[in-house]
Amino acid sequence: MLQVTDLQFGYESTLVCGLSFSIPAGAIRLLHGPSGCGKSSLLGILSGTADPKLSWRGQMKLNGVDIGAVPAARRGIGLMFQDPLLFPHMTVGDNLAFGLTSKRHGRAQRQAAVRDALQECGLDGFAERDPASLSGGQKARVALMRALLADPKMLLLDEAFSSLDPELRQQFGQFVARQIETRNIPALLVSHDAGDKSLTSGDIIRFPGL
Repeated sequence: MLQVTDLQFGYESTLVCGLSFSIPAGAIRLLHGPSGCGKSSLLGILSGTADPKLSWRGQMKLNGVDIGAVPAARRGIGLMFQDPLLFPHMTVGDNLAFGLTSKRHGRAQRQAAVRDALQECGLDGFAERDPASLSGGQKARVALMRALLADPKMLLLDEAFSSLDPELRQQFGQFVARQIETRNIPALLVSHDAGDKSLTSGDIIRFPGL
């Protein structure tokens, strides 16, 4: 579970004040708001990748652990963006294997994990494909599985559905929801489109005053 309590952040002046919310394991919550309201800043604070000039205070607990002072690499938070950001010089399989460290996973383990991930997202046999040959929906599924193969404790989705057409958006949203529920981790979807509420569960998270 993610628990955020009385979070305040901003640059020279306060942008957001008194933000509190929680996301249970296995659920996706939608954070909705217009451009410039601080959505990306919040993701940076949660993931540990915020602009150093951004000041913030408050409490963030992930599975009961205060992560405010934990380095980004040790927070165990997966990220997915509007652009899938697949490595163009790697095959689809190598893109998926990127999240699997060689120290923790032998070659056979990595190959098996990639094979299982491709089957799970309906892309069996695509391991040697060039990412450029994939459709938008296929790229999104590969990017999601790459993030999940790293076994994150939480997933942050930054406008992750925005580049997809309505039909693909719905299909991909349902696929993401199944993955989050199966892995029993919390997920936060940031979007400017309130229509994405249908792809999530629970109340919409809004910044105070919006």
